[in-house]
Amino acid sequence: MQQEVVLAMLAKEPSHGYELRARLRDALGPLGEAMNAGHIYVTLTRLEKAGLLRADDHGDRKVYALTAEGQQRAAEWIGEVSWPKPDLAEFHLKLVAAAAAGLADPIAIVDAQRRELLRRLRDAQRAAMAEPRNSDAALLLEGIVLRLQADLHWLEACEKSWTHRRRSS
Repeated sequence: MQQEVVLAMLAKEPSHGYELRARLRDALGPLGEAMNAGHIYVTLTRLEKAGLLRADDHGDRKVYALTAEGQQRAAEWIGEVSWPKPDLAEFHLKLVAAAAAGLADPIAIVDAQRRELLRRLRDAQRAAMAEPRNSDAALLLEGIVLRLQADLHWLEACEKSWTHRRRSS
């Protein structure tokens, strides 16, 4: 689990590891079932040692909260454009965490990703047109174009979902 995901999920409110794991599982649905609880606690410990979290003892549980540095890192991560190697679950969690904690507008995040994907798609299409039709590079570039088009289609679905949520609330 990427550390920034944990930071962003804690941006809404402090929580203990079990609550954090439950929120992540809720956000990921069936994909979250395979989440290793031990990995979450290792990540929390690393973030605490790095000064991005503080842990307060509450009886038999530690409650984790962001430090100012952790809050800043979560906000920076929310603003990053993560393509060309998108981790769809990570991007989904970015949207969920941004909305829950009020870090950013999920639709604005989708728009930023879309602009970057469109730029990369144009570049890939130009490069593909410059290649001989049956070359190895042409096949790779075709794959890149198709992947970017699929990602753009998914971003449209994200925008529709978050627009609907906004209207429903």
